[in-house]
Amino acid sequence: MKKDTRFIPKLIAFIFLLVMAIIWVVPLAWGIVTSFKSEAEVASVGFKFLPVQWVTTNYTELLFDNAATPLLRWFMNSMIIALSQTVLVLIVVSLAAFAYSRLKFRGRNAMFVFLMATMMFPSVVNLIPLYKIIDTFGWVNNYLAAIVPGAAAVFNIFLVRQFMVNIPIEFDEAARMDGAGDFKIFHKVILPLLRPVLMVVALFTFTAAWNDFLWPSIVFNDIEMMPITPGLQLLQGMYQAQPAHLMAGALVAIVPTFILYLFAQKYFLQSMALSSGVKG
Repeated sequence: MKKDTRFIPKLIAFIFLLVMAIIWVVPLAWGIVTSFKSEAEVASVGFKFLPVQWVTTNYTELLFDNAATPLLRWFMNSMIIALSQTVLVLIVVSLAAFAYSRLKFRGRNAMFVFLMATMMFPSVVNLIPLYKIIDTFGWVNNYLAAIVPGAAAVFNIFLVRQFMVNIPIEFDEAARMDGAGDFKIFHKVILPLLRPVLMVVALFTFTAAWNDFLWPSIVFNDIEMMPITPGLQLLQGMYQAQPAHLMAGALVAIVPTFILYLFAQKYFLQSMALSSGVKG
C-alpha cells in the first residue's frame, strides 16, 4: 500500500511559518513588557521577561510631561499628514487612472509609458529639486510639504489603471446612451467598482506616509511640526540610556498601523494579490 506523503509539504510549511512567527512576535512582546518596566528594573542585573511591577510612567511622561519631545503632538502631526495624503492620493490616482484607461486623447499611451519610466529612477534623485520647489512655495515646516509631493504615486496609478481596464467598456457605453458624460460615468459607474483596489491604495498610502522618515526629516526642522517617525530619532538621542522610555515611544508609533492591519487584513491580502498582477 502506497503511503500518502502529501501532508509533508504542508507540515514543512507550517513549521517554517511557526518559526518565522515566533521570530517576529518575541521581540514585539519583549518591547511591550519592557515599556511597562521602570528604568531601574531594566537596568538591574538579571533577565526577567515580565515586569516585577507594572508601571505606566514611561507613557505618561512621553505623552503629557515632556515639552522637549512632544510625542502626542508628533502623533497628531503624523495622523494629519497620513490621512490627508491618503484622501488626496485616492482623488488624484482614480482620476488619472480613469483618463489613461477610458479617455481617448492624442499621446495617451506615450504619456503613460513615460510615466511608468519614471519608476526606474530612485526617489533619492528627486530630493534636492523637490526641496527647492517646496522651499520656493514656502512650505518648509508646513504640512503641505509632506502631503502634496506624494499625491501622484506612479505605482498606484498603474495599479488602479490595470484594474480599471478589466471593467467592461459596455458599462460606459450603456451610461453614455442614457446621456451621462465622462465625469458622471466615472462617479456613478466606475468609482463604485474600484472600491477593492482603492482600499488597497489607501492602505499602501497611509502606511507609507506614516512610516516615512527621510523626507519629513528634511522638510521639518521645527520640533512642534515633526511627524512621529523622525521624532523618534530625537527621542532616541534624549533617552538613549532609558530603554523603557524608548520602547514606549516606539509602541505608540506603531499603534495606528497595527490597528489598521487588524481591521483590514483581507485588504492587505488583496494588496499582495493585486501588486502581483492577480485579481480576485
